Amino acid sequence: MYENRSAKANYKKTRKEIGYVSRKNASQKDYDRIGFMSGLEVHQQLDTKKKLFCNCPVGMYQKPDDFDAEVIRHMRPTMSELGEYDGTALMEFKTRKNITYRLKKETACTYEVDDTPPFPINKEALGIALRISMLSKLNIVGEVHITRKQYLDGSIPTGFQRTAILGVKGEIELPYKKINLIQLSIEEDSCREVSDIGHERIYRTDRLGTPLIETVTEPDFVNPDEVKDGCDYIRFLNRSTGLVKTGIGAGRQDVNVSCKGGTRVEIKGVAHTKWIPELTHNEAFRQWSLLNIKRILNKRIDAINKWKLQYEILPDTPELYKRGVFKDAVISGKKIIVVNLPYFKKILSHFTQPNKVFANEIFDRLKVIACLIPPFMFHTEELESDLSPKKIKQIIDLSSLEFAKTDAQLIIITPKDDIKTAIETIEERCIMAYEGVPNETRKSFSDGSTIFERVLPGAERMYPDTDSAPIPLPETYLDELSKDLPNQIIDNYKQMKKWGIPEDYYTYILSKNIFGLLKKLITDLKIKPNYAGKFIGQILKYNEGHLKLNEKFNYNLIYKLFDFLLKNGIEIELAERMLPELMAHPRMEFESILSVIKFKKIKPKQILENISFVKDKFTLLKGKNKNKDFVNWIMGQLRYSAIGNIPLNELYQAVIKN
Repeated sequence: MYENRSAKANYKKTRKEIGYVSRKNASQKDYDRIGFMSGLEVHQQLDTKKKLFCNCPVGMYQKPDDFDAEVIRHMRPTMSELGEYDGTALMEFKTRKNITYRLKKETACTYEVDDTPPFPINKEALGIALRISMLSKLNIVGEVHITRKQYLDGSIPTGFQRTAILGVKGEIELPYKKINLIQLSIEEDSCREVSDIGHERIYRTDRLGTPLIETVTEPDFVNPDEVKDGCDYIRFLNRSTGLVKTGIGAGRQDVNVSCKGGTRVEIKGVAHTKWIPELTHNEAFRQWSLLNIKRILNKRIDAINKWKLQYEILPDTPELYKRGVFKDAVISGKKIIVVNLPYFKKILSHFTQPNKVFANEIFDRLKVIACLIPPFMFHTEELESDLSPKKIKQIIDLSSLEFAKTDAQLIIITPKDDIKTAIETIEERCIMAYEGVPNETRKSFSDGSTIFERVLPGAERMYPDTDSAPIPLPETYLDELSKDLPNQIIDNYKQMKKWGIPEDYYTYILSKNIFGLLKKLITDLKIKPNYAGKFIGQILKYNEGHLKLNEKFNYNLIYKLFDFLLKNGIEIELAERMLPELMAHPRMEFESILSVIKFKKIKPKQILENISFVKDKFTLLKGKNKNKDFVNWIMGQLRYSAIGNIPLNELYQAVIKN
């Protein structure tokens, strides 16, 4: 790899210039300085048997190459009621994508491919969504109106998603502040992507139509950790009903971020809430960096409407390029284009995200909109490249373009049919740099970085669904749904705090929706809160993460396990040894588990009498020097026989006294 020292130096200089700090070192002062602002759109699949607008089953997922038929579509935008096209739809249309859907007959029907009108909405899903709306303290609508939300990325074969608002203006209460909710909607889930290469995109339709709710917050979060806390809270609230799906892909969130002077940017499909702090931090500073680029360009360029890039298509002569990526491109029929960007010197290597620069903003859009396949772009300010700066300059010098000292240059490799779109995309992104931060949707990665995904949709993509009649919500129906709603998550949080359970356990307990189990252990079986909390938040969590669970295992067995121990006069700490066997063989009788772990009932007096013997053994092995390992060594010798027969704290006190 070749390194461009000048570009590296500019990257470091501009990172310092905008006052970038890592998330680890950032304080609230840093977020206040840049005007950090964020809101959430939390999506959650509902646990129903059928899809939202047809009778196909949910949860039957197919493998990428397991399908019965394929349907190919080419998407076209449609006008809104006001006679306008949505910007996202127009962008997707420019990509000229061939969309292929792989269907499995068990999981799809004619509705999925838009050959049949929608069935009546799934009443089970509607009821669940309304209950969650009530838990979110939202004002429930009097009548449900189905609308269409246009999606031309191909993720829905119809080109639109059916959705309906169920509640507006609610709130959730975090331990330290309240967060306002804008609305909760019910909608159908989209397809799952198999691949997206060049102009070909492939989807599976198995997930399509799964009932989904979307909870939207106001941009009330003022730092990245608050955003994660808010997202966790909404997910815990959804799970507290026991009526939503769990597991990979069942819950996903879009995070909206902006900074002072920036604009709303949507980070799409964040798979894990633990990614949120790094993603939101980097996005806020990315926008702060783009605003610095805007300031620089506004000093250099008087009027952006006069700005225009220049480009030249180089000759299709393989001998000119000697060897490597350029020669291979020409031989395969692709075109090599040199692009000059007036006044953009040192802009391409300007910091935007950790290890990313403004050139990545252009690269990402070319990949998405012009559908170019890497490697397709090189430039004069590469931080690192397979090509030396000298080699890049040699290719640029093959053109007859005239360059000023304030200019920057790109080399683009593209099929002939994509030249127009590629040049338009580069020019459009450079003009946006002069104007500031573009509205867009970005794709997230686990390292906290994001890339361009599409233009941010506008209100133009929404319009009424003429195939679906309004659904009235009678008061009697809503009253019935409101019965037996679970506790508010904040109330469960406060109760655990009151019990003195360490906060490290809260996330696991709430995410698994087992606060009810914890409460029953403490209130019904009178188990001490600190032990009940430790057993669930530490011991159960550890075993779940390290053992292969039997699908028949459920958390209610833990209550039965403790009840069995108490009724048989066995100390409850034995549950720690029994738990792995119970998780592996949930149908096994508790007496049988005792046999498997070779538990024997021993009178406490007999165990205490062994202390002197073990103490003498320690003296022989270690001498008379009672170092700090003395008590722990004796506890270790007696622990196996003690567990289940005598409380370990009682044994510990006896060892100390001896």
